[in-house]
Amino acid sequence: MDSDLIKLVNRLQDTFSNLGAGGELDMPQLVVVGSQSAGKSSVLENIVGRDFLPRGQGIVTRRPLVLQLIHTPSPDPAAPTYTEWGQFLHIDKRFTDFHEIRKEIEQETFRVAGQNKGISKLPISLKIYSPDVLDLTLVDLPGLTKIPVGDQPSDIERQIRGLVVEYISKPNSVILAVSAANVDLANSDALKLARSVDPQGRRTIGVLSKLDLMDAGTNALDILTGRVYPLKLGFIGVVNRSQQDINSEKSLPDALDSEAEFFRSHAAYRNIAHKNGTKYLARTLNQVLMNHIRDKLPDMKARLNTLMGQAQQELNSFGDAAIYGDKNQQGGLILRLMNKFAHDFVASIEGTKVDISTKELSGGARIYYIFNDVFGHALACIDSTSNLDNQDIRTAIRNSTGPRPSLFVPESAFDLLVKPQIKLLESPSLRCVELVYEELVKICHNCTSVELERFPRLHAQLIECVSELLRERLGPTSEYAQSLIEIQAAYINTNHPAFISGSAAAAQATTSPAPKPAQPSRPQSIEPINGVPTLEDEDESSADEPVGANGVLSRDGRSVSSTLHDRTRVTGSAPTAKASSSKPHPVQGPRHSSAHQQVTQPGAPGTSPHSAKETFLNYFFGQNGPGPIAGSTVDRSHSGPAPVPTGRDISNAETAGPTGLMAGKRTLDGNNAAFDMKSLGKHIEAISSSEPGSQITLREEMETSLIRSLIASYFSIVRQSIQDLIPKAIMHFLVNYTSQQVQNRLVASLYKPELFADLLSEDEALVAERTRVKALLDAYKEAFKTLSDVNLKHI
Repeated sequence: MDSDLIKLVNRLQDTFSNLGAGGELDMPQLVVVGSQSAGKSSVLENIVGRDFLPRGQGIVTRRPLVLQLIHTPSPDPAAPTYTEWGQFLHIDKRFTDFHEIRKEIEQETFRVAGQNKGISKLPISLKIYSPDVLDLTLVDLPGLTKIPVGDQPSDIERQIRGLVVEYISKPNSVILAVSAANVDLANSDALKLARSVDPQGRRTIGVLSKLDLMDAGTNALDILTGRVYPLKLGFIGVVNRSQQDINSEKSLPDALDSEAEFFRSHAAYRNIAHKNGTKYLARTLNQVLMNHIRDKLPDMKARLNTLMGQAQQELNSFGDAAIYGDKNQQGGLILRLMNKFAHDFVASIEGTKVDISTKELSGGARIYYIFNDVFGHALACIDSTSNLDNQDIRTAIRNSTGPRPSLFVPESAFDLLVKPQIKLLESPSLRCVELVYEELVKICHNCTSVELERFPRLHAQLIECVSELLRERLGPTSEYAQSLIEIQAAYINTNHPAFISGSAAAAQATTSPAPKPAQPSRPQSIEPINGVPTLEDEDESSADEPVGANGVLSRDGRSVSSTLHDRTRVTGSAPTAKASSSKPHPVQGPRHSSAHQQVTQPGAPGTSPHSAKETFLNYFFGQNGPGPIAGSTVDRSHSGPAPVPTGRDISNAETAGPTGLMAGKRTLDGNNAAFDMKSLGKHIEAISSSEPGSQITLREEMETSLIRSLIASYFSIVRQSIQDLIPKAIMHFLVNYTSQQVQNRLVASLYKPELFADLLSEDEALVAERTRVKALLDAYKEAFKTLSDVNLKHI
């Protein structure tokens, strides 16, 4: 019965090792520990009675060797069969030549641990069948070392120590600590490690090797009798073959006879010779192992019971393969998985999913982040006029007036400049659509479950179907977002309540930190002209004026162009109404509290300084109504017809304008007024909007400032509208539509009986894992049944 018990444990160990669960069940076994060259391999070979372990200088054992000794009955002498053989777990072959066993151990070590002197935790399992051995299970570990030698890794000591501690820390392991007798026992690394995991010495057997190599006059009697270092299982002394015996190929039976003779003839050991030697060590280990197995059987059964529960739970998570193969149940299973996938997709968007992450934003929260932070920040970073310089605005104003001089800032110039600025909102809007689309695709890929992972083809088809639906909606959403920008650029609504009024923009444009000019005397006898209040009238009626947009005084709230046009038309009758007056009648625009720069019309001598309450409109049109263009010398206040310019005047006009008509000095014939047209044509070809020599005048600077203010005001209105409409459009055309149609699309595309078998094909790796777990569960059940049948009363 004892022999059957050890064989039972060995069989369980082989079964679990094949299934990859050798470490799950802590099997009772003997673990051999010792320093390098302490004689571990020689002790094992003496127990087996055969030379089969690799030998050499330095570290030789670099992988754990699980050695199972199985006693076989003595064969019939008449039968011509072999009596001893070895068999590895990793190869299906019987080795009758023990030298081949040694070579196979070396090759398997090199295959896993490499050619250098590194170690590996992957064990080598070897069974030796012989009628000369007792049933034992031993684990030979690499020898403990301190200093790397040759090409050994620098941390070889730490690696070996960690491997040894991993094996001897298991409660069901019996430690076989091998120490050399010719070294002080206090320096034994094997006993030191054994004490760290077994401080009371209950599961440690001490083995003293090399007793024959001790100095003359010394012995290890006190150690062997337990007076120096007491162990519950005691110390056993052995004498191994010397290197000279190995070189001379001394047989192991002869070596065992020499060992027995050494103990019988030694004066100090003759009284304890029957308790020492390799044969006694083998019998002791066999008895200790059987007793240890007997003591650990209840723990093994409890552990097997736990492992069976874990394996059953893992097998249940893989599902029942019989259900997946039943055609009558495939349709219901696919429909249930589709509904679960669609529900998880919608729940992730709405934020109602059960397993919501607390570490990072996910699902609909990321879409809100795109709308509020990413898209909002992108729009806020757009400068409405950063890409417009003064030359661009100046050229737009000039091109909008054609051949006529501008009497006021034309609306066409404002429309021409503001529309490209509105187009700047198109790129971030389309990118916002793309970001939300990408986020929905991510949500789709994250909608999976343990049950759905078993069917990779079904999972892939579900993702592809939803992705196709999202791709279909991406185009209409992007087109609508683009159309929103085009709609804003199609009609420039300058009558918008939030748009800054023309008078307010003009007031802002004329605001200057320049020193305040001296206040001229106010006219005392100025009458209203055609019902338009003059300076005095405005002072009196300022309290009754309504407040315009942005808190700036405005007369009627109309756009800047209409306001300027009306006042220009009214002012045009001033010269006829008061032709005999010696004082000009200025046209007063909306009042502003800021002082304005004092500017006189060039070429108009005798013009009085401007008033402190004068606005941009006064400067723009001049003191006597609509004034001349910048640089002109024609007095527009003259009531009669303009004189015909002479040849000299034409020459001066060619060189005095804002850009000039000729690059160099031009000469005209006063008799026939002929001039060089070829030179004029060449000069016109050289004119460009960004001509370096073209100096911007004060009037043009005021015009560009006014245009910038208007563009910034209107762009702010459009940006606010786009920031509100784009997220709404995305939610309507993309997010909400997909959420409402995802389940219908999945059912219409995939719920087809001819596709059920292909969609429910399982992953090959998952099938293999389920098979392994099922085999492991069966092994656990079989082992538990076997251990339960053991009658402990007869052991």
